[in-house]
Amino acid sequence: MNERIVVIDDEPITRMDIRDIVENAGYSVVGEGTDGFEAIDICQKELPDVAIMDIRMPVLDGLKAGKRIIEKNLASAIIYLSAYSDLDDTRAAEKMGAAGYLVKPISERSLLTTIKIGLANSKKQQELTQKIKKLATQLDNRKLIERAKGILMEENNLSENDAYKLLRNLSMSKRKSMDIIAKLIVADD
Repeated sequence: MNERIVVIDDEPITRMDIRDIVENAGYSVVGEGTDGFEAIDICQKELPDVAIMDIRMPVLDGLKAGKRIIEKNLASAIIYLSAYSDLDDTRAAEKMGAAGYLVKPISERSLLTTIKIGLANSKKQQELTQKIKKLATQLDNRKLIERAKGILMEENNLSENDAYKLLRNLSMSKRKSMDIIAKLIVADD
């Protein structure tokens, strides 16, 4: 395993226990901190796969820090720890998209299972995000090609089919993708 984990908790013994559990399971702990500000700084520097973070910490709590970490995509998944099974905290963590919520004292088995599931869900989310980006690019390119086709139809008195054929032929003869040819045609418009 080469998954990178950050541990944020204001209790040194809890951080040490978590470090031991995750390192013995083959994960790599790339940073530790004691409050939300350190959580953000460490995640910004390390871009970990998982941030394991206490919810209630002094100065800046885990929920506020986690919100920033998720907004800025500084960690793939966040697992919250709490000494309380507070309904408001669990709802806030759920609303933010946390990968898990564990009540202290945590067991090795529940922590490792939560990490594993959090990583799997994060991977699925990343794949979906990539698919969405790809589809958005394809849609933008299609719109661009349609605009170029319209320009060619108007300027050259062509049918829609003939304008498309012209774009396709230009693409093949110039050895450029249709979207590049379309950008050049639309650029003058």
